[in-house]
Amino acid sequence: MPAARPWQLGLNCRRHGIFSTGGGPVEGGPGPERQASLKRIFALLLPIAVAAWSVGPARGAEQGQLDSDVTLFTVMAAINAAGYDAGIDSPSASPVRAAVRQELKTFNGPSLEQLKNFYQQYKLDDPAQDLAQYVSFALQSAGPPEFKFRVPFGDLSPDAQPLHGLGRLLADFYSEAEIEKLYKKYLPEHEKEIARYHEPVTQAVFETNGYLRMPTSGYLGRRFQIYVDLLSAPNRPSVRGYGADTFVVVHPSPELNTAEIRHAYLHYLLDPFTAKYASAVEAKKQLAGLAMFAPALDESYKADFALLVTECLIKAVEARMKYGSEKQKETLVEQALREGFILTPHFYDQLLRFEKQEQGIRLYYPEMVHAIDVKKEDRRLRQVHFVERPPERRPAPEPARRVLTGVAKTLQEAEESFLRHQLDQAKKLFEEAQKETGGKDARALYGLARVAALEKDSERAKELFLLALDAGPDPHVRAMSHLYLGRIEDLFGSREQAVLHYRKALAAGDDTPGTREAAEKGLQQSFASPKPK
Repeated sequence: MPAARPWQLGLNCRRHGIFSTGGGPVEGGPGPERQASLKRIFALLLPIAVAAWSVGPARGAEQGQLDSDVTLFTVMAAINAAGYDAGIDSPSASPVRAAVRQELKTFNGPSLEQLKNFYQQYKLDDPAQDLAQYVSFALQSAGPPEFKFRVPFGDLSPDAQPLHGLGRLLADFYSEAEIEKLYKKYLPEHEKEIARYHEPVTQAVFETNGYLRMPTSGYLGRRFQIYVDLLSAPNRPSVRGYGADTFVVVHPSPELNTAEIRHAYLHYLLDPFTAKYASAVEAKKQLAGLAMFAPALDESYKADFALLVTECLIKAVEARMKYGSEKQKETLVEQALREGFILTPHFYDQLLRFEKQEQGIRLYYPEMVHAIDVKKEDRRLRQVHFVERPPERRPAPEPARRVLTGVAKTLQEAEESFLRHQLDQAKKLFEEAQKETGGKDARALYGLARVAALEKDSERAKELFLLALDAGPDPHVRAMSHLYLGRIEDLFGSREQAVLHYRKALAAGDDTPGTREAAEKGLQQSFASPKPK
């Protein structure tokens, strides 16, 4: 197994060695053919319905899943029982962790004392590193009932190798503490967290595939997998790459860590290209010497030019995809350059050209690499003043835990049901929220409109989106309602009305990633029905 790379092991660890952190208006409404077309495409109106991301617990599931995992749950439950208490009092800690720890207080099986001794023996001073080694173990374990490794010992990541004796203890703990039953008990809570991430992650993946013009199916024999963990300290995601598999473990966090997930997904998509076009990349390697003078650049990038090339491309893609002015995007590129990612400006310029042609990144990649002018880059880099250290990522302040009651709780439960595609339950709860608020709650109307859209009832959806707008919604609901109405009008052939809605979506003041881009795209071209398969 190749050595792990910094992006794979470093989002929650300090760096050490290889580890680091058409047409005109139609009178009288749509005809039968148009109605049939609308039924085919209405599911595309919502980001959650655009990309094929399945949700639910499954070990060894297909790529692109967002799941919980019984093996990860067992490992985290075991170290909690054995003495892992980092972040236990944090307001951002999951209530599930406290509940599981409370249930395990009554457990006194023979494996418990051995687990405590094992945990103390291998405990690391840095809480993030301490957690990281157990995450690595879990992701390389075949799981219950024996918890053997999926690969030979020599192929394990270095941080998991010292824990090789844990599998036997976990097997006993899993059986004695009835962990399977405990896991199933708290599965609904994991599904709530999955629902919280599902739409933004789906949108991030879909937008990334769209920008790079890559199919959502990814690569044959490779997998991108996200797991939700509720039993650890609040932390940034853990990212691992083992062979052809890329894993992201999402730990408790008050903020959605979509940017880190997108970054890992970009590696999953783009890493294979440096191997496929190794000779072209190697031909530019003389530039690697200039990166040696960047103090803030991780040593792994200085030692692996192919890795540095990929990271520079990813930073350029992230800058191009970020909402903001051209100056703001160029500032991100300049920051990456000064940190030592020396080819970010080159790739940024190449992506401007990429956007104006029709090839996907798979075909355009070699052209971008061949276009690297070594002399030009050498002149550019000799003028750069590298920073001593990268800017610190400041975590969001931890909010006080708030218990939802009344209509707020009903709306949250409705949204969670909607995100799990439990449309009947979502509709019932949105209607209940409507009754609780006298029938004029914008969020409930907006929810009912989206349910109608997925039920392919276009007229009802349009009516409800308009009612939501009349109810004085917040900027996000206002923007999204106008966006969906614009798409509906496009599908009805009312381009002039559609444009009005797209403009109103832009003027709503919503800064949610993707909303403005979708509205701007609607102004540029009509939202068209896909051709039937």
